[in-house]
Amino acid sequence: MFSKVLVANRGEVAVRVIRACRELGVRTVAVYSEADRESLHVRLADEAVCVGPPPSARSYNNIPNIVSAALITGAEAIHPGWGFLAENHFFAEICAGYGVTFIGPNAETIEQLGGKTQARQTMRQAGLPVLPGSTEPVRSLDDARDQAAALGYPVMLKAVAGGGGKGIRLLRSELDLAREYTVAQAEAESAFSNAAVYLEKCIERARHVEVQIMGDRLGNVVHIGERDCSLQRRQQKLLEEAPGPGLPPNLQAAIREAAVAGARATGYVNAGTWEFLVDDQGAFHFMEVNTRLQVEHPVSEAISQLDLVKTQLRVAAGEPLPWRQPDIPLRGHAIECRIGAEDAFRGFVPDAGLVHTYLPPGGPGVRVDSHLYSGYQVSPYYDPLLAKIIAWGDTREEARDRMKRAL
Repeated sequence: MFSKVLVANRGEVAVRVIRACRELGVRTVAVYSEADRESLHVRLADEAVCVGPPPSARSYNNIPNIVSAALITGAEAIHPGWGFLAENHFFAEICAGYGVTFIGPNAETIEQLGGKTQARQTMRQAGLPVLPGSTEPVRSLDDARDQAAALGYPVMLKAVAGGGGKGIRLLRSELDLAREYTVAQAEAESAFSNAAVYLEKCIERARHVEVQIMGDRLGNVVHIGERDCSLQRRQQKLLEEAPGPGLPPNLQAAIREAAVAGARATGYVNAGTWEFLVDDQGAFHFMEVNTRLQVEHPVSEAISQLDLVKTQLRVAAGEPLPWRQPDIPLRGHAIECRIGAEDAFRGFVPDAGLVHTYLPPGGPGVRVDSHLYSGYQVSPYYDPLLAKIIAWGDTREEARDRMKRAL
């Protein structure tokens, strides 16, 4: 096991990783921007290094500063959390070049699966059902028109490097395409430094079902069940639950097996998520891979009683998975609600300000992941996610009742 890990993130995910490290006896290094000097992750870590001013491009996305922080503090590994550099294959490659372990899949795997069109090609070759759509990024508006006509409207226009619901447009006509094409490119360039977009057939009334997988360096791959993430606003998840409610057992098993097959086909190591759309006829279609830990991982932990972050650390240190598929019992039901710093009276725009009093819910079956404390100043510079409430119960109804109480 590592003796010291740098956490290249902020907020509740940084707190989550630091707590896992503490339980394993691993010392931690927090990085922070000038705006996060008083953040909880800075207070909890054994050491902390300022990596730049508030804008993320100059701090949490600043690869030279973060790698330098790891080297000067003697950190043997870097956990990227989610967002920022978590799916940046250049960052993973640079870490490896300096002898620092990147806690996640290697750079080649991130590059292979991080780009949506390339991931679609790879999974099609692995035998997974893939939604009809582009096999390469669209080259021009005319190319997009031709592809959309061949697919048949409605279609989805998506950023190749997308994530977090950004760079996605629903197009119902050629007029929508003409209006949204350059806007989507500009949003993709701004969010991901990559303006490439592609087209995908739109499935209306679809369910968004994803499978949590974990692989080790010996080729062992397991799933930790599936999560339903269909309740979204502006293509961003609000509520997730595990297992997927109402999925027929044969469909549930097929989706889980497809995710494991896709991971095995790519030699996947560490935590990852295979995401699918399930149509109203009960057919499922591969959509994308997230080559990192996800915000909603606690619901998978709740139904399995496994610690996915500690497992990430152990696998990255070269240890084999401590269990095989039959060793992972999935019990009960879990729901996660995201709590955001948003103004509900102004269209849920991100908000900022002082947290005067913080009193999180508790009680049987309730978990809260957060970086809040009384007196914390919510920053305007970063994602507005403040906390996640996770409720577990023997049944979905019990989990729902506990969540209602907690909220």
